[in-house]
Amino acid sequence: MFNLKARNTKLIKDKARELGFDYCGISKAGFLEEEAPRLERWLKEKRHGQMAWMENYFDKRLDPTKLVEGSKSVISLLLNYYPEKNLKLEEHKISRYAYGKDYHFTIKDKLKTLIGFIEEAIGAVQARVFVDSAPVMDKAWAKKSGLGWAGKNSLLINPKAGSYFFIAEIIADLELEEDGSIKDYCGTCTRCIDACPTDALSNPYQVDASRCISYLTIELKEAIPDEFKGKMGNWVFGCDICQEVCPWNRFSTPNREKDFEVGDKLKDFTDTEMKEITQEVFGDLFKRSALKRTKFEGLKRNIKFLENND
Repeated sequence: MFNLKARNTKLIKDKARELGFDYCGISKAGFLEEEAPRLERWLKEKRHGQMAWMENYFDKRLDPTKLVEGSKSVISLLLNYYPEKNLKLEEHKISRYAYGKDYHFTIKDKLKTLIGFIEEAIGAVQARVFVDSAPVMDKAWAKKSGLGWAGKNSLLINPKAGSYFFIAEIIADLELEEDGSIKDYCGTCTRCIDACPTDALSNPYQVDASRCISYLTIELKEAIPDEFKGKMGNWVFGCDICQEVCPWNRFSTPNREKDFEVGDKLKDFTDTEMKEITQEVFGDLFKRSALKRTKFEGLKRNIKFLENND
């Protein structure tokens, strides 16, 4: 008997692979019952720091049917960003996800192409694409779609490829075949918790964003509190510590995305040059990078904080 859902699901997954996505999983759109109390408690405990926007659209954050009318499926996609080589910067570290072009643009282009294909191959569809751009709990949906489990560092871990992935979604009014979730394979391992220098992972599976180095170097708009002196691990933008120590990242392989290649100027950028960076150099070096989110003033603040790390 012809199975339309199976056919459409295969078409979408095959096209996603063709577009360069590493993994694609499907889950049924609906209210995230398990996540609701966790999110509410996390917000009440002020673990989101100054990210006030996390408090907005609580209902929409937990229910995609409120974001896309008539939605039936959430298509979750992963795109690997693990670099072939780390930057030369040792005293002014940058998170690996910011090595190449700003991922928002690259992924949104791919998602729009995928929706165009869906409309051509399947028919008219009500859908929206998401890449950190709206109140969508991307890790929860990727987990429900069988793409991995939420690790003790709160990141999605794929058993075949680790955690160096961007997550994106298409919420659509299509009936598709669901992928079941997989089990948690963290076991008794606590390497990420033990390695975090700021105790942002004191509660396993839930990051205290207000203590996370990524938050402190990117989202925090005021001075970094003195309590974190000597605990920043030389990071000036983001942090990869909890991923670097995760045993599952031994399976990480270099990404295949041209947009994520490190530019020649950044590839050879030195710690001395970073320490002396000017507004002009910042604009030239990071004009297409996610690092521009912290702005020149934010980066200089972070560099200065490390200088006074004693």
